[in-house]
Amino acid sequence: MEAGTAADPARERLRRWRLVLGGDAADGTGYAPSGRDAAMDGALGALYGKEDKPQAGRDRSAGLGASAPSVARWLGDIRTYFPSSVVQVMQRDAIDRLGLATLLLEPEMLEAVEADVHLVGTLLSLNKAMPETTKETARAVVRKVVEDLERRLATRTRATLTGALDRSARVSRPRHHDIDWNRTIAANLKHYLPEHRTVVPERLIGYGRASRSVRKEVVLCVDQSGSMAASVVYASVFGAVLASMRTVSTRLVVFDTAVADLTDQLDDPVDVLFGTRLGGGTDINRALAYCQSRITRPADTVVVLISDLYEGGIRDEMLKRVAAMKASGVQFVTLLALSDEGAPAYDREHAAALAALGAPAFACTPDLFPEVMAAAIEKRPLPIPEGV
Repeated sequence: MEAGTAADPARERLRRWRLVLGGDAADGTGYAPSGRDAAMDGALGALYGKEDKPQAGRDRSAGLGASAPSVARWLGDIRTYFPSSVVQVMQRDAIDRLGLATLLLEPEMLEAVEADVHLVGTLLSLNKAMPETTKETARAVVRKVVEDLERRLATRTRATLTGALDRSARVSRPRHHDIDWNRTIAANLKHYLPEHRTVVPERLIGYGRASRSVRKEVVLCVDQSGSMAASVVYASVFGAVLASMRTVSTRLVVFDTAVADLTDQLDDPVDVLFGTRLGGGTDINRALAYCQSRITRPADTVVVLISDLYEGGIRDEMLKRVAAMKASGVQFVTLLALSDEGAPAYDREHAAALAALGAPAFACTPDLFPEVMAAAIEKRPLPIPEGV
């Protein structure tokens, strides 16, 4: 912040509007940035300025050029002047607006960027074109993001799902020492006899028997088309977390027009991510056929389809497979996205058809995902966000 602006609210508003509007003749602020503000304005102008209008003095002129050094300097500037969340947005816009994705193939560029989920998605899409000199740096960037996500999500996911697994395992005919008296009394309050001042329990609820055996099987079936990049990243992290739980058997399947089972790589989500192939077509029916063939305990299985539902395969067969799995006892969950951005463009006709089968499709944030899985495990209504 420029000296003195904090004591002058009106001037501070003009300053902020000037940085937003970019200094065109019609911006009307009359504010001339200098010092740090001029440097911030230059960094913004390099990305968001207009190339077709001449600018005067320090006003914006677009472009980072095609050289790696100028981009590296710009990346350093924005990290100096803006918070991490803003830096990530600006990097994403630079890749989209100015076509800078190819520069990420250079190790020095990767070392300069602020890593986030979207950058990982971009790197994965460039994986096949990435030279060997860049791959180790790219893996280090991806690992940093994955480890940050695991720290944020793993503890709550395990706690939420462990509780759901315990509740789903409670027995209805417990032996005396296995009775959960608190839940039994709560479930039988309607049978309270005032004259005897007691509850007559008609239904006993027991604790789940402690067991190291697998209680539930989870199949994550993930669309790896280009628009699903963030969802692929989050699904890989959650797949690794679920795979670390002894009482859950987890399978991770990714698909485009082909199907790849990455279950044997779940101990390292970075390996999973570099085993994906972002882009290409979509054959949901083929992917579900593969998942269906691997189900051995349908009543104890949760299948999570993560896709924008743009089906390139056989639509009617896809819907028949979902109906057949649900009829066999499988809990089927359809997520249009697993990311913080909400629902992408998706096939509304297919979403409506799945909803009619009892598998409503909705976008899910990473923070909500443990609750969705807990509800599916306990076979209760899913916590679908309002407005869906």
